[in-house]
Amino acid sequence: MPGSAAAPGPPRSVGRVTAIARYPVKSLAGERLRQAPVTERGVAGDRWWAAYTADGGIASGKTTRRFRRVERLFALRARLPEPTTGDDAVPRILFPDGDELRADAPAASARLSAVAGRDLVLRPQTSIRHHDESAVHLITTAAVRRLAQLRGEPVDPARFRANLELDVEGVGFPEDDWAGCHLVIGDDVELCLGPAMPRCVMVGNAQPHAGLGDDPRLLKTIGRHHGVTFGLQATVVRTGTACVGDTAMLIPPP
Repeated sequence: MPGSAAAPGPPRSVGRVTAIARYPVKSLAGERLRQAPVTERGVAGDRWWAAYTADGGIASGKTTRRFRRVERLFALRARLPEPTTGDDAVPRILFPDGDELRADAPAASARLSAVAGRDLVLRPQTSIRHHDESAVHLITTAAVRRLAQLRGEPVDPARFRANLELDVEGVGFPEDDWAGCHLVIGDDVELCLGPAMPRCVMVGNAQPHAGLGDDPRLLKTIGRHHGVTFGLQATVVRTGTACVGDTAMLIPPP
């Protein structure tokens, strides 16, 4: 019928999940998972806790209205006890000397403050969200390869602290065309893909637990070639469990 909208194309496979990551405490090192529950808030337990500064800001790698830049957070790692099926589990903080403390223990905040060199208190999320932009963040291997090509040296995907890494064929930024589409992961999880993920200096910060040193050039490369964005934001449409190896099916918008 003349003037009618074109029908959306069929769903198509765009790749497979090659990595799932969770960061139980915002801006601390996190953990890689073989599978993870995905709730309305994203990967269960992801960034549900954060360190707060004395003025109520959320400790991060940058300073904004909500966040306060705090150094040395990446030197610590947080994990959640398994099995974790929701956002109510209390993270364990792993300190450089091997000690492990529950995040709700006063000693954990005191130790964290000593490492950071300023007063910090660990708290779960309330009305002020901890995520930078969205509940789920994903990247593709095609985009990582393109960024490495532009730099002339390898780029470790861990730099981007994404929840989902998709193995996608080719070299480039295919996800640039995915905004507005839905992405079905495996049998259960469905995401609505939003705009590109803005980047800040954190991508170049050293990550001792991942074996990464400082790389201040990385953000400049992203800014020069991709508008200071990398990866996609996403919200959860249907909950379930995501697993490494799951097929990712892209559903065009209506």
